[in-house]
Amino acid sequence: MLKQIFYSFFITLIMLGSLNVRAQDKQLIAIRSLSQKHPDSALLILKKFYADAIDKKDALTEGVCLQQMGKICYNQGHYAQALEFYLHADKVFTSLNNTNLLAANMSEMGVLYYYNKQFNKARASYNKALIIYKQNRNLKGQAEVFGNIGHLYEKSHRYDSAFYYQRLALNYYTQVNYKQGAAKIYENLGSIYEDLAKYDSAYTSFNRSLQLYKEDHNEIGAIEVVNNLGDILRKTGRYAQSIVQTRRAMAMAQETGNIYQLATCSKDLGRAYELMNRMDSAYHYAELSRKYSLDVYSKDGVSQTAFLQVLYDMNKKSDEISRLNNIRKINRIIGVAVVVVAVLLIALGIVVFSRQRLKIKDQNALARQKEAQHNLMQLQLKNQQLEEESLKQQLEIKSRELSAHTLNLIKNNQFLEHLRSTLQAMVKEDKRDQKKQMQQLILQINESFNHEQHWKEFTTAFEQVHQQFFNNIKKYSSELTSADMRLIALLRINLDSADIATLLGISTDSLRVSRYRLRKKLNIPQGDNLTAFIQTL
Repeated sequence: MLKQIFYSFFITLIMLGSLNVRAQDKQLIAIRSLSQKHPDSALLILKKFYADAIDKKDALTEGVCLQQMGKICYNQGHYAQALEFYLHADKVFTSLNNTNLLAANMSEMGVLYYYNKQFNKARASYNKALIIYKQNRNLKGQAEVFGNIGHLYEKSHRYDSAFYYQRLALNYYTQVNYKQGAAKIYENLGSIYEDLAKYDSAYTSFNRSLQLYKEDHNEIGAIEVVNNLGDILRKTGRYAQSIVQTRRAMAMAQETGNIYQLATCSKDLGRAYELMNRMDSAYHYAELSRKYSLDVYSKDGVSQTAFLQVLYDMNKKSDEISRLNNIRKINRIIGVAVVVVAVLLIALGIVVFSRQRLKIKDQNALARQKEAQHNLMQLQLKNQQLEEESLKQQLEIKSRELSAHTLNLIKNNQFLEHLRSTLQAMVKEDKRDQKKQMQQLILQINESFNHEQHWKEFTTAFEQVHQQFFNNIKKYSSELTSADMRLIALLRINLDSADIATLLGISTDSLRVSRYRLRKKLNIPQGDNLTAFIQTL
């Protein structure tokens, strides 16, 4: 019967799309109440739903199951196991991009961290949940987170901040008309006022909380609030009224079978009677409180034992399932490996046979190729020898042409030099009618000394014989002029100074100066021979 009830509650819960907010909250309350009474049975049912969801690839149900299992483990004090379930649910909700469920899960993780006294982690989880709720404009979710943040500040005795966040939460709960949430916030405010010894404000807040719990028909929440009202009356010296409220809470606890509240109410009644000096009644309720406390511990012990057994069985089954899955995977891998090895062996045999045949073919082809390459190399060698002989012949022809050009230049310049000397002698005579004509002849002859056509032909023939020479010499200096290049070319073909001076149309002294300047441009050290340096290039 219990499983059927829980099953119906849970199915209703996961049909989130068809529920409004209030109906969802009622289902959550019912499930939490049921899981608190029978956590072991609830956990087993959730585990079954979880396994079915995995088989059906229903990620939403899978995530909700994990979240609910985490909540049950948290309520039973198994924080490590609860955190594991919450973190797993977080991954599922993230993959589904279900932001509301993700934020709710983060908020519950924050509560877990809070009770584990990891306040920084708790606040970080609350902040993440709050960001998502704000993006979704989920006022109810924001109110819940604000209330939890208020608890953090209350724990740190930062009451101003605690009041601020609790009132924010109350404002949002009021906007969405969520009475249960508002009742819890008024209860929180009453606790803060009680810590600050502001008993009138505490009494007013508890009274408002009780009123909202009644309107929402939440008897479990109402019991603790009524008992808190009794505490306030006792602390303010109104013992008779305190006893009335505490007895009222005790009666409500008896109706719901809440042994923990019965123990608390009995203890508070004992204190009230002790303050009234009614020691018999005080002793009676103190003993009654002790009895109820023992019942609570006994019941909790049995419940914890059953719950631990369920956890142990679940983990054992999970380990067994994992082991069987691993064995199945290993067997599958071994089977695949055997098939692959067999296929590879067959393929290897085919490859070896094929390679052997190809090897014979390749050897025959290689022998033919080597023979053809040998013949080709013989032919290329003969062609190369013929080309070398042709180049040698061309080089000899170009050398002869260069020599002929050089000799022609020398003879031409020698003739012109002789003619210039003769004409200069004639100019020195006093025949005025011949002087002007002679000077023009001398000017023409001087111009013929630098005639570029002869030099172009000489340069062309020189470059054909001495390839890349001019490029090499320019690497030593970037300041060489055309006159310098002519001098270098004449030194390269090893002419004497007299012939060079004749070809350049300058005196031997001018040639000496030109050689000196050329040495400086080429950075030739003192003592090294200019002609020898140029000959080595």
